[in-house]
Amino acid sequence: MNPAEIDSRNLEIDPLDQFGTMGPTDVAVDLKTYRLKVKGKVGRPLSLSYDEILKYPSITEAVLLICPGFFSNNGRWKGVNLKTLIQEAQVKKEAQYIDINGVYGKGVRIPLKALDQKRILLAYGVNGKPLPQKHGFPLRLVCEDAYGYDWVKYIDEIVVS
Repeated sequence: MNPAEIDSRNLEIDPLDQFGTMGPTDVAVDLKTYRLKVKGKVGRPLSLSYDEILKYPSITEAVLLICPGFFSNNGRWKGVNLKTLIQEAQVKKEAQYIDINGVYGKGVRIPLKALDQKRILLAYGVNGKPLPQKHGFPLRLVCEDAYGYDWVKYIDEIVVS
């Protein structure tokens, strides 16, 4: 299944205990020292604690997570809209991409223009519960129309280029 070709609006939400996982599941992030950094081609670099992230307006979106050949799970993801954070950092006009990086070295590049075309958020909750460690606590990228291997877990850095 290609996530970009599926109309998931009428799909049931899957119970969290039935969600599959891929990649690291045991990365422990210390919230006392955790900072989400937004840097690169921005006028105002950000360094946000987890509590500061929670103060941003939240959005909740039902988005289908597909790991081809393994599982698909439809969840109701809660977090901060990636576009909101990028706007707060005051992206420079020449910027074209956003690199989302996790603490364990995984990253993905998203075209800046995709922020207007898709539901893209940094999730800290799923199905009404805090995001479990095995699913990427404290932040996981949720990106409509992208396969699960691009949903970076344990996010600590956003680089605008």
